[in-house]
Amino acid sequence: MFPVGPAPWPRLRVLWALWALLVVLLAPWRLWAIQETQECTWQVVLNNLESVGKNDAIDHFVDQELYTVDKVFDLLVDAPIDRDEVRGLGADEWERPWSCTLLGSGHLLTISLQTYLGFPYYLKINYSCTGEVSSEALVRKGHLTGLKPVVLVTFQSPVNFHRWKIEQLQIQMEAAPFRSPAERCDAEEVCLMSWYTPMPIKNGSVVMRVDVSSNGLGPFIPNKRFHVNINGFLERGRDHELQFTVGNELFHLIPRHFVNVPSRPLWYTVDQTPVLILGGIPEEKAILLTDTNFKDFFLVELSIDSCWVGSFYCPQASFTATIYDAIATESTLFIRQNQLIYYFTGTYTTLYENNHGSERWVRVLANECIKRLCPVHFHSNGSEYVMALTAGKNEGYVHFGTITDGLVSFKLLPRDRSVCNAILVDNCSITWAVFIAGDYNLLMLVEIVGPTSSKYFQVVSYDLVSDYLVVLYTIPEFIPDARGLEFLMILGTESYTNFPMVPKGMSYNPYNNLLLIWGNFLLQSFNSENFIYLADFPKELSIKYLVNSFRGDMAIVTENEEIWYLLEGSYQVYQLFPSKAWEVYISLQVLQQSSRYAPNETMVTLFYEDNKLYQLVYLIDNQQGRLIKRLMPVEQLLMYQQISKEYVLERQGSHLTLSFSNFCPFTVMRLQELPNPQIYTRQERYRAQPPRVLEPWGFHSENSLAVYQGLVYYLLSLHSKYDKPYADPVHDPTWRWWKNKKQDQDYYFYLANNWRSTGSVHVDMTSYEKIYDLKAENELPERIFLDKGTSYSFSVFLTTRKPEVQHGPSFQVLSPVDLAVVLADPDCIEAMVKEKVLVNRNSVLFWVTLSDKRSCFDQGISGHHLMKTSMLVKVLGSSGHCFQNTNRGPQQPDGASAYWLPARQAPGLRYHLHAAVQPRAEQTLLRLRQSGPGDALLSLPGQTGSLIWTTENTTTTEDLAFNIMSHNSLGIEWLCLENSPCHDTIPHNIFAPEFFFKVLVSNRGVDESTYCDYQLTFLLHIHGLPLSARRAFLILLVSASLFVGLVILYIVCCLLSPYMVKVCNILRWKINSIIGLESNYTYSTPSDSRAFSHSGTVSWRSSRLNSRVVYKGAEENKAET
Repeated sequence: MFPVGPAPWPRLRVLWALWALLVVLLAPWRLWAIQETQECTWQVVLNNLESVGKNDAIDHFVDQELYTVDKVFDLLVDAPIDRDEVRGLGADEWERPWSCTLLGSGHLLTISLQTYLGFPYYLKINYSCTGEVSSEALVRKGHLTGLKPVVLVTFQSPVNFHRWKIEQLQIQMEAAPFRSPAERCDAEEVCLMSWYTPMPIKNGSVVMRVDVSSNGLGPFIPNKRFHVNINGFLERGRDHELQFTVGNELFHLIPRHFVNVPSRPLWYTVDQTPVLILGGIPEEKAILLTDTNFKDFFLVELSIDSCWVGSFYCPQASFTATIYDAIATESTLFIRQNQLIYYFTGTYTTLYENNHGSERWVRVLANECIKRLCPVHFHSNGSEYVMALTAGKNEGYVHFGTITDGLVSFKLLPRDRSVCNAILVDNCSITWAVFIAGDYNLLMLVEIVGPTSSKYFQVVSYDLVSDYLVVLYTIPEFIPDARGLEFLMILGTESYTNFPMVPKGMSYNPYNNLLLIWGNFLLQSFNSENFIYLADFPKELSIKYLVNSFRGDMAIVTENEEIWYLLEGSYQVYQLFPSKAWEVYISLQVLQQSSRYAPNETMVTLFYEDNKLYQLVYLIDNQQGRLIKRLMPVEQLLMYQQISKEYVLERQGSHLTLSFSNFCPFTVMRLQELPNPQIYTRQERYRAQPPRVLEPWGFHSENSLAVYQGLVYYLLSLHSKYDKPYADPVHDPTWRWWKNKKQDQDYYFYLANNWRSTGSVHVDMTSYEKIYDLKAENELPERIFLDKGTSYSFSVFLTTRKPEVQHGPSFQVLSPVDLAVVLADPDCIEAMVKEKVLVNRNSVLFWVTLSDKRSCFDQGISGHHLMKTSMLVKVLGSSGHCFQNTNRGPQQPDGASAYWLPARQAPGLRYHLHAAVQPRAEQTLLRLRQSGPGDALLSLPGQTGSLIWTTENTTTTEDLAFNIMSHNSLGIEWLCLENSPCHDTIPHNIFAPEFFFKVLVSNRGVDESTYCDYQLTFLLHIHGLPLSARRAFLILLVSASLFVGLVILYIVCCLLSPYMVKVCNILRWKINSIIGLESNYTYSTPSDSRAFSHSGTVSWRSSRLNSRVVYKGAEENKAET
C-alpha cells in the first residue's frame, strides 16, 4: 500500500481532539463552525453549438473550424456594423483557409473569408455554494440581483516564434444570460438558466487560461481559473461521436490499476502543453490523458504494436506492457515501453498550416536500447526537446530529440565520441540528463565504474554549439556529516558519514540557475560548480522524483511515498506527509465530512498548477473507487507544524491555557506603489460585451449569441490585421470598425431605447475596444519585461511585531525586520533597496528598484531567445513562519518572484533599413540616419559610382552618417542610375511609372539603447522616377522627328492645295459626264403612254443637265482663250 492518508482512520485521543479544536479556533480563516456566509465557487464547462441550453452537456475542445454567422448578421440592416470593412478583411493571422460549417447545419463546406465567422464553442458559466440550495436557484438569484460573470481569456504564446508572432494577448468578455429552452416553466419566468460567452481561439495558441470573476453585484464568489485547451488527439467519427486517435478509451477504472501502485512523475513542457499524459498503469499499455489538467480525464489503451526486441547488446530480463515514461509537448506525445520509444503528433490546424498529425504511433530509434526518457521542461529557439538515454552498444551517448511544428528528429550526442571516451574512462553510464535550453548546454549525471569495481558519479557538461565536453563536479562518495547544521558548503575539508551517496537524478531551474542533484541526499548549486548539502533531508530516505513549480518552491517524493517541501531562499526541508500536521488536517476534514478524503487512498502523481501543489489521488470509499484531483494544503500543514511545536501550557487559576509563539517578524505586509503593468508585462487586452437584447428579462437567444460570436471574432481579427509595431491613426485597431458609423451613434442608441433596433439586437460601439489603462493589483505580475537600462520599482510595507528602541545619547528606533532581494543574475541586473522607518505606525517601508545594468546581450528579435532570470524578495526570518490570510486560504507572503526578459518595445528606437534586393558582390551599403528622437537608420544597396539614391544633406555625423527623413523634408534624392534595380523603369500604361522598395527595418548594429533586434518589413512607394539618359534621348529624337515631319507635311499640303483642287474638279466633271451619257439610253423604247411620259420627262431633265454642263464648259474654254 502507498497511502497518502492514514489508513485506517486513527483513533484520536480526547486531549488530542481538544488540541485540534483549539488549533481551529486559533485560525480565524477556518472558522467554518460559526461561519454564516456560504462558500461559493464558479463552474465552467465547454459547449458546442448544438449543446447550448442543454443542462448536462460537457464538450471537449476538438473542433478547430470556424462557422459562418451570415444569417444573423444579414438581419442587422440598420446597425452600426460596417459590413464593407468587415468583409474586406484579408487573410492574416486569424484568417486563412478554414473549413467552416453553417449555423445549425451538420455538414462542412469551404467558404470565402469575406463573410461573418464565429468560433465553434461557448463557455457555459454557473456557480454553486455550500448548503442544500440547488445550483439552479442560486443562478436565478444571482441574475435577479445583477450578477454577471466576467471572463478573461488569456492566449498562451506558441513555441515556434518563427511562424507565429509572440504576443501577450487577452480578451475580457461579459457573460450573457441565456434561458434554457429544454424545460417549460409555467410558474416562473425562468426555471433553468446559465451565462454564456464565446470561447475564442487564436492561430498559434492551443493553451488558453480562463479566469472567471464577478462584476461586484450579487453574492461574493472568489475568482477562479480554468484551463481550456485544444485536444488534438480526439476526432469526430462518421457518426459525429468523439474517438481517440491514439487508441481506445477504457470506461472503467479498475482498482488494480492504482492500488499498491507507486506514484510517478508528470512530465510536460511548462505552460505550453494542452494535453497531459501519465503512464505507469501496471501490465497495461494504457495512459491517463487529460486536456483540463485532470479536472477530468480519460483512460486510453494505446494502439501500439508492443514488440519486444531483445539482443546481446540490449538484454531484457522480462517483458511488460506498462508504459514507464510519458512526456507531453505542445503537439506531440512520447512514451517508452520496455526499450522502445513511440511518439504521436496531434492534429492542430491552429499551430501549423500543413497538418502533421499522425495516423498511428510512430516507433523511433527502433535499433537502439533506450533505458530512460528525460524531459526538457522549457522550449527554446522555436522548438521543444526530449532526451533518450541509451544502454548497450551506444552506452555513453544521448539521443537528443527536437520537435518543431510536430516534426520529430533525433541526433546522437556527443557528436564525435562518447562521454566515456571524452572523460577517459572505460566503463560509464549516463544516469540522468538535463538540457539548459537558453545556453544550449547539456548536463549529464555519469556513473563511472573504477578499476576496483567502485562506483562514483560526475556531473559532465557538453556544449552543443562548440562540441566541448568538460567535467564540472565530482560527487562525494559518502554523505557529509553536517553536525547539526541545516546546510553545509562542500569544500572538500568536511568530514563524512558511512552512508554512500547514491545520485539518481538532477533538476535545473532556468529562472534562478538552481541545479539540484538528488538521490538519498540533496545538493544544490547556483553555478554548477560549488554545491551546498541540505542536511534536513534524512539520508535514510531515497528520492524518487522532484516536482518543481519554477516559481520558487518544489515538492519531493520519496520511494516510500513521503512528501517533502523545499522553499527557495531557505535551506530547511519540511516534511508534509506523513506528519502530525497532516493528521491534524485530516481530522479537520473528517469533522467537515469532506468527500475528497477517504480511509483508503493512493497517490497517483503530484504536480504544480498556477503555483499551487495538487495531488491526483485514487480513493476507495464504501467499496467504490474514484480518481480525483485535490489541492495539497502546503501552507496549512506548515502552519500546523509551527503550532504543534511552539506552544506551552500555562496555568491561569485552576485551569490550563495554551499559548503559542509567533515567529513571524511582521503582522502586516502589503505591496504598494506598483506601476501600471502593461508597459512591463506587454499585455494587450481587449474588452467585449454582449449585444443588448430587446427582451424584458434580458435573456439572450441563439441568434444574439451568434452575433456575440461574430463581434468577438472580428474584434480579434482587427487586432491581428492592424496590430503593428507602428501605430494606427488613432493607436487602436478597432478604429476602422466604426469609422464610417461613429457619427450615427446617437441614432442607433435612440432606436435601441425605443425598442426599434433591427433583429432585436443593439450593438454598442463603445463595448468593443482595446484597454490601455490597466491598473496594478496589489501583487507582483507573473513576469515582467525589462529592456536595456530600464527599471521596475515598487514598495513593501511591513508592520513589525516588536519595535526595538535604542537609548543613549541619540534616541533611535531600530527596524526589527530586514528585507533582502536575491538576484539570479547579478551581472545583468541590480537591485536597490531603500528603507524608511515609520515610528508612529510601528512599520517599515522599503522601496525596491530592479534595474538593468546594460551588460547582457545575445538577445534576438523582439520575443525571441529571451533571457530568463528572477528576483526573490524575502523578509529575513519569515520562511515557514509567516502566512497571509486570503479568501483563497493562507499563503506565504515572504517570497515574490518577477521574471525579467527583454522588452518588446522601447522608446527612442533607431531602425536599420535594408532593401529586399540581393546586392551584387561589388555593391556596398550606404548609410543614412535621422537625428533626434525616433532615429531611423536607412541602408539600401547601391554600387560604387552607380547609386539608387543620394542625400540632399552634406553634413555627416561622427560615424559618417547623413541626417535624413526629418519631419520637414525627405532628405533623399532618388537617382536610379544604371545597374540599380529601379533604373530605366518602363511604363506599361498611360500612367507614370512607379516603383516599390520592400524594405526591412532593423536596429541591428546601430541601436545601443535596447537588447532587442527589431525587424519590420514594409513597402516604400517611389513615384516620378527619372528615365535613363539613353532612353530619354531616344524619346527626344523620336518625338522631335515626329514633330518635324508633321510640320513639313503641313507646308507641302499648303503649297500643293490649288493644284489638287483643280485636279479634283476635272476628275469630278469627267465622272459626271460619264454618268449623264449613260442616263440617255435608260428608256429608249417606251411600252405605253405612262412609260412614254416618264421617259420624256427623264430625257428632258437629262438634256437640261447636259446643256448646263456644255454651257459651263464653253464658258470655261472661252475664259481660258
